[in-house]
Amino acid sequence: MKDNRPRETGSVSRSPGSSPIIEIDSNSGFCFGVVTAIDKAEAELSRGEKLSCLGDIVHNASEVERLRLRGLQTITHEDLARLTDSTVLLRAHGEPPTTYEILRKNHNRVIDATCPVVLRLQQRIKQAYDKAREEVEEGVRKEMPLILIYGKEGHAEVNGLVGQTEGNAVVIQGPEALDALDLDRDILLYSQTTKSLAGFRSIVEAIRERKRGGTFEYFDTICRQVATRSEKIKGFASSHDTILFVSGAKSSNGKVLLEECRKVNPRTYAVTDIGDLRAEWLEGARKIGICGATSTPAWLMEEVAEKARAIYGQ
Repeated sequence: MKDNRPRETGSVSRSPGSSPIIEIDSNSGFCFGVVTAIDKAEAELSRGEKLSCLGDIVHNASEVERLRLRGLQTITHEDLARLTDSTVLLRAHGEPPTTYEILRKNHNRVIDATCPVVLRLQQRIKQAYDKAREEVEEGVRKEMPLILIYGKEGHAEVNGLVGQTEGNAVVIQGPEALDALDLDRDILLYSQTTKSLAGFRSIVEAIRERKRGGTFEYFDTICRQVATRSEKIKGFASSHDTILFVSGAKSSNGKVLLEECRKVNPRTYAVTDIGDLRAEWLEGARKIGICGATSTPAWLMEEVAEKARAIYGQ
């Protein structure tokens, strides 16, 4: 079984002469939710069982391909209606209730790898929605509150969160989205777990400034393991001459962290696999840093480090 967990300390290569130091960021790599999902998939595959994953198990093409070669099939939501008597893994992002209903109706076995942080958020939103609906039915409340989710429209996790409200929650990606909403209703605000704290706070302040009536409750539901990576990765990037940022093209978290690196180190280069690495990127660098997103496997960062060492004949 692959060890997908980040190392406790960075991998450092020191060679005499002109060879640079090549270091892997110990804080980069899979978050615990992704590690758990992949561990569950590998445990099932190791028993020789057929296994399908609803969507890419992680937003990294290299890791998806590694698991495909072990037998993991990736399916889409369009495939669900005709899938029967199969075993399906639900990835860390989570799914709406309708997904579970379809899988159960068609006699499929479910391996639920929803991240515990996401699962708690789903339950929290569902409980609030169900309570409000009961209060409306009993006449305690005149109308349903406006449930807002700060997140990326169409993101798998966000789809799962909206599903807890029967599709009635409104997804907002920034303060500008508030212009089209009635903010004088009662408001409940939640956040996708992987969004930035600064972005969430800007939404809170924008609502406070504009609100003239109704109540406003907001819940900081951002995963700290992910949220703290921004500052940590900027510290890592600023302490190296050149940064090789390893991430899949589909990773939202990767895009954000890549830009954080570039803010403090203009010699930051995006790498999806070792084929992207260019020798000229490393010219003149005495200290090369390799880091990545929460969807970047440790083994892939190691491969990039080995390729960098090979360029210098280490």
